[in-house]
Parts: sequence; structure tokens; C-alpha cells
Amino acid sequence: MRVVVQKFGGTSVASPEARKMVLKHVIRTKEEGYFPVVVVSAIGRKGDPYATDTLISLLDEVEGEVPAREKDLIMSCGEIISAVLMAALLNGKGYRAKAFTGGQAGIITDDNFGNAMIKEVKIDSLLNAIKQDYIPVIAGFQGMTEGGDITTLGRGGSDTTAVALGAALGAEYVDIFTDVEGIMTADPRIVKRARILDTVTYREVAEMAYNGAKVIHPRAVEIAMQRNIPLRVRSTFCDSPGTLITCTPEWIPERLITGITHISNIAQVIIKVTPGDKDSEIKVFRILAEAGISIDLINVFPELKMFTISEELVEKTIEELEKIGITPKVRRGLTKVTVVGAGMRGVPGVMARIVEALRRENIEILQTADSHTTISCLVRSEDAERAMIVLHEEFEL
Repeated sequence: MRVVVQKFGGTSVASPEARKMVLKHVIRTKEEGYFPVVVVSAIGRKGDPYATDTLISLLDEVEGEVPAREKDLIMSCGEIISAVLMAALLNGKGYRAKAFTGGQAGIITDDNFGNAMIKEVKIDSLLNAIKQDYIPVIAGFQGMTEGGDITTLGRGGSDTTAVALGAALGAEYVDIFTDVEGIMTADPRIVKRARILDTVTYREVAEMAYNGAKVIHPRAVEIAMQRNIPLRVRSTFCDSPGTLITCTPEWIPERLITGITHISNIAQVIIKVTPGDKDSEIKVFRILAEAGISIDLINVFPELKMFTISEELVEKTIEELEKIGITPKVRRGLTKVTVVGAGMRGVPGVMARIVEALRRENIEILQTADSHTTISCLVRSEDAERAMIVLHEEFEL
């Protein structure tokens, strides 16, 4: 049984014209002899009647905090509406289709409402539907606890739904349909010469996603990598092949850098400590962890501790550190620019080229961090666009 999972994002189902394009892709896959399994997001984006953010805004009039369980219930409604609508449209075209909630599709999660993790996928109901020649249309972004409570998988969770189903069903590949033609070397709104990548590795696209590229959820990529399921990021609105995400092709090592990404609204926290005061060092990171504050770009020196946080966490971070007698220096209005490429592993001189390129533009690097496939530079937000453009040019992307 040749299964293909096709996930369609919010913009892909937002209008009658867009939904016609969705039908075209699904029907073509069916006619080519595959068994399509369709995963859909909520219709549109914030402001549209059935978008997730719009549904959440209905709770604004509630006094006090809405319990997470109930919030997940309302957040799950947008995808269910999409699933019912797309199944009905397919039936109207003469193709048997059946809508499923995430729970009905067999997605079992833990009870971490708002950001649940998938524990297992029970595919019996989907297999029965496929064997009866139905096209399953599944509400993405959601699952169900073993106790029957509806959960959501966190933002971008429809990607995770699609890949988890692809892994459970042994799909030949998973298509992620969106409003762009594939993964690009940089944000085209900033770097006008950015181009579509034909192929990227799982690790590269996961790093790009973690470092700001909004093309596919990194959790979905990790599932695909574990099961070696090919992914394709494609446009709903044209027939281009998009970007293939798979294991490393033979020619990849010749490509030093794959793309440039960025995350804005970053703040840098600098803490001075007495050399040898290990208790203070431990207290800093422990209290932040206990407060649920995620930190990045961590540099630890005998007299200095530096890390970055989201700007929205600045006040909370200062408040927590002051509890242990530490007043940090905070620098706001920063952006993390990251160079991503599996080909840089073990290659000397990449950092030198980054530093030299940014220096030519008089862009100050405030902090750095690196891994085998990434080098990140913290810069002032007013310099970020120039930094991305010059690095894109430097590595001839």
C-alpha cells in the first residue's frame, strides 16, 4: 500500500480558490495510484473567523486564567472545521473521504496541554478507512490523552501530526504544502537574491527551523530523520517540486553553507561574578531553569556569564536574578543571525570569513556560538538585515 501524507497549512485552506488547489493536489496523488492521507491546519490566520488565534481571542472576556484543558478544546476547533470542509469537498468531487479528529486518527499524547508530546499512533481506524477506499482527512495540531481529553501539540503542530502519521503508516514521503515554493537560502523579504534549495539534509533544516526559519516545525523534522522518511516542502499554488529534505546526498559536502536565518527581539544578559564563586554560578542557572526561562548563546567565564533570552522575558529574568542578589546588565534590541550548513563541519576559515564580512560593513558582533552545522552571531537589530545580505553574498548563496 503506497501511502503519501499531504499536509496543508492555514493559507492553503483559507479561501475557495486555495481549497480548489488543495483538491487538485490530493486528486492527482490519488489518480497516480497512491493512497493520500490529508492533514489540515485551521483556516487562515489571525483575524480570519476560524483561525486558532481568533478562537483563542474569544476567551479575552473571561476573568482569570482559562484552564489549559479547556483552552486546548477551543484551540482544536479550527482544524476540525478544516477537516470536515475538505472531506466534504472531496466527496463532492466524487472521491470518498472521511474526516477525523486527531484522537480519532489514533494520535495518543501525554497530558501536557498546549504542547503535548505524541506517545503513540494507533493506525487501525485510518487503515480501515484506506482499505475501504476513503481518503482520510485529519485535523492537524491535536491528539488525545489515554483518558480521552483533547490536547494540542504546540504551534506548528500540524507538521508534527503529518510526519508522525507518515512514520506510523510507512508513507513513501510526506508533503508539507504551504504558500512558498520551498525552503530558501534566506528570508526573501530581506535578502532579495535568496533562492529555493532543491535539497537539504534533515539536520540542516532542523537547525534552520530552530534558528528562525518558519518553513517546517523542527519536531516534525526530527521524527522524519529518526524514521528516514523523505519530506518535501512545496507550494499549494503551483506544481513546482519544492525542496526535498532527506539524508545526506553525495554532493552535499561540496556546499559549504546552505542558508542564513535569524531570530529578532533578543536581549543579552551579562552577569559579573567573583572568580571562584561556584555557588553563585550554580544559583544563576538553577533559578532561571526553575522559573521556566529558556536561555541561549551561553558563554561562561570565571568573572562573567553571558546568555541571551527573548525580550519578553527580560523583566521576569531580572526579577528572578534579584532574588539571589544579582543585578544583571541587559542589552535589548538584538538579533541572532545564524549561518547553517552541514558542509562547514571540519572546514577551517568559516568563522574568519563571517567576521571579515561583517567587519567590512562595520557590524559589531556582540556574542557568538557554534555547532558542527551552525555559527550564530548576535548583532544589533538595526544591523541584522545588512548582516544577512552580506553573509548571503559572502558565501555566494
